[in-house]
Amino acid sequence: MDSSFDNRSFDVLILGAGLVGSSLACALESRGLRVGLVEASAAAAGPSGFDERKLALSAASLNALRELGVLAKLQPAPAPIRRIHVSRVGDFGNVLLDAADYGRDAFGGVVLARELGQALSAKLDHVTNLTRLCPAMVVSVTPDEAGAQVDIERDGQREKLTARLLVAADGTRSLARSAFSIGIDEHDYRQHLFVCTVQTDRPPDGTAYERFSAQGPVAMLPISGAIHGGLCGVASEDVERVAALHHDAYAEYFQQRFGWRAGRIRRVGRRTHYPLIRVVAQRLTAPRFVVMGNAAQTIHPIGAQGFNLGLRDALTLAECLANASDPGNADVLAEYSDARAEDREQTLALSDGLARITSNDSFPMRALRSFGLGLLGGVSAMRAPLVSAAMGFGGRVPQLVRSRS
Repeated sequence: MDSSFDNRSFDVLILGAGLVGSSLACALESRGLRVGLVEASAAAAGPSGFDERKLALSAASLNALRELGVLAKLQPAPAPIRRIHVSRVGDFGNVLLDAADYGRDAFGGVVLARELGQALSAKLDHVTNLTRLCPAMVVSVTPDEAGAQVDIERDGQREKLTARLLVAADGTRSLARSAFSIGIDEHDYRQHLFVCTVQTDRPPDGTAYERFSAQGPVAMLPISGAIHGGLCGVASEDVERVAALHHDAYAEYFQQRFGWRAGRIRRVGRRTHYPLIRVVAQRLTAPRFVVMGNAAQTIHPIGAQGFNLGLRDALTLAECLANASDPGNADVLAEYSDARAEDREQTLALSDGLARITSNDSFPMRALRSFGLGLLGGVSAMRAPLVSAAMGFGGRVPQLVRSRS
């Protein structure tokens, strides 16, 4: 790549090479567009921002990643989710969903964010009509109805980029979103999510467990290597104490919070944690500008819909641009916004609603939840919408995710 001062013009310029931004770059390969991708880290090192987070990919997301040529580069392969078990501390009833009951081998699969990031980076190396600008830092973003302007810095030099369409996939605190004066709605759940690997005396059997409590959800996800991914929501006032626990003490804490459904916890890995704050953009577009992924909506991890929703953002935009002579045309952006409305609104409502309802420990809410869990557990017809949402096929979604559904 030429690192000298340069004026570069793109049909589509993507800010942020995280999971969603990289997926969009892959999805645009066959659209005949000149695409730029601004990455914070060197391409050889892999995209930045990927860590040991466990991602539950829906069947729809796996379909899309397969069609994009990413799944073949993912090692190890996703660990299948064959069953989903849902319960809550102190409530009666539970829900067990089995993929076999719906004629499927699995509802989806679990991967490490780091490994999916590496697979996306490997695919990007072979995407045509793509310029990877890396490592690069975005200095400023200037809205312009004729074409958005972005100043970046790399190798100690400034470069000015222009784009007929600018896409912000630059995370929760998006610089580009702010530059285009798109407001946000924000809610602090007063919880942190602790993430680590968990080894029990029984290897995973393909069941993903989610157990709710007043403090937050606790989940166990099957992952490759005969271990689980352990996620534990902790109330903000208790974060410092839990973070200071020795590994053995944290294993006991996790066992007490989760229970014994997956066996006795023998060992836990290194922990990370981050605050759970809902940040939702008040609109998805501005003149020659689209916001997507965490920049559009950072949601509570209940239901594991964050990346799955962001991937559908990327795939929908790629579909809208398929026959567009001008990717930044107002009609194209209106089509994108309309296409994302139903899926986005339903997923946001489900995530936020579950987070609030399951953390409410009042007696009336406990009784209502117990009734709901009992009803879902006993009436198979009522579980169908839940299954469809879990697999990523609910509502209006991109065609690519349905390719093997």
